[in-house]
Amino acid sequence: MSNDILYKKSYFSRLPELGDLAPEAFKAFVAFDQKAVAPGQLSTKFKEIIAIAVAHTTGCPYCIDVHVNNAKDQNVTKEEMSESIFVATALKAGSAAAHGVNALNAYDFGSNDHLYKAEYFNRIKEFTELSGEAFQGFMDFDKKAMKAGVLSAKEKELIAVAVAHTTGCPYCIDIHTKGAKEQGASKEEVAESIFVATALKAGSALAHSVNALQAYDSE
Repeated sequence: MSNDILYKKSYFSRLPELGDLAPEAFKAFVAFDQKAVAPGQLSTKFKEIIAIAVAHTTGCPYCIDVHVNNAKDQNVTKEEMSESIFVATALKAGSAAAHGVNALNAYDFGSNDHLYKAEYFNRIKEFTELSGEAFQGFMDFDKKAMKAGVLSAKEKELIAVAVAHTTGCPYCIDIHTKGAKEQGASKEEVAESIFVATALKAGSALAHSVNALQAYDSE
């Protein structure tokens, strides 16, 4: 069996095999995944928009394909999809920039037992002098990505909360959870966005299992 092509849409049809190989865990995940994307405080449509953003953060081509098609079934427009992707892009880039404050601490102070403190984020402004043009370029992009468009500011903040939980950036989680609250999001809506992210991050690992099956069966 050739393994030259590592990703083919047809490979995803092998996913049910995991249900035979690890039935209890597979069934438990499917049950969780269905609950995470079911309508609640957030609609199924909006959860699929979040799922698209998160799938672009995990980089799972199977997840992107599945959730874009699910989103189309929920009448998500191409414009809504595109805006969610650029929120994800801003958050993924932003997590790298935000962690830059840790790099500044490491450079200036060496070993420090307290790797994350909210006050450290204040050092982000130093990049204005250190890499001014690039930093300003990112800030301009981030502002435009988060600006209300076909998706509201509240929706974009909820997407950002979800994505921040996949990048694992504590500064981003803090900023965008507060941003979502300021835009009128309830704690329940924030929680639901987090569980969509949780399902997608776990789901990306499961989806890639079809590649493991391909690799195992290859000669």
